[in-house]
Amino acid sequence: MAAGASTFSSATAAQTATAPAENAAPTADNAVLLTIFLKHDQSRPLSDLNAQLERQGFYKAFPPPGIEVVSWYIMMGIGQVVTLRLPAPRLREVNRVLENTAWGSYRTEFYPTYDYKAIGIGQHDNAQ
Repeated sequence: MAAGASTFSSATAAQTATAPAENAAPTADNAVLLTIFLKHDQSRPLSDLNAQLERQGFYKAFPPPGIEVVSWYIMMGIGQVVTLRLPAPRLREVNRVLENTAWGSYRTEFYPTYDYKAIGIGQHDNAQ
């Protein structure tokens, strides 16, 4: 039984460890955009939600260091909409930060995308 417990502990530690490759900066060939909807729990007053976010360390942990914030808006009636640019291997890290610090105040939705602007504009220009 002790062997099983140590195996579980090792597996848990391995899942929470950050690999050095995950610290890479976003580049054209590894970057994703991640749009996150942080939907307010409208059954509670904003002061309660903000107090919970403070207790859970949301603003200390989010966004994780080295993650670029592309935009961060309030969407009235919804909550906050945040778009991040990050290396794909760090997607899990962002998810874990939100699971640990935002849940309870927000319901979350995630929309990973990639930057198509240069390609789309190039196709438009070629079609002229």
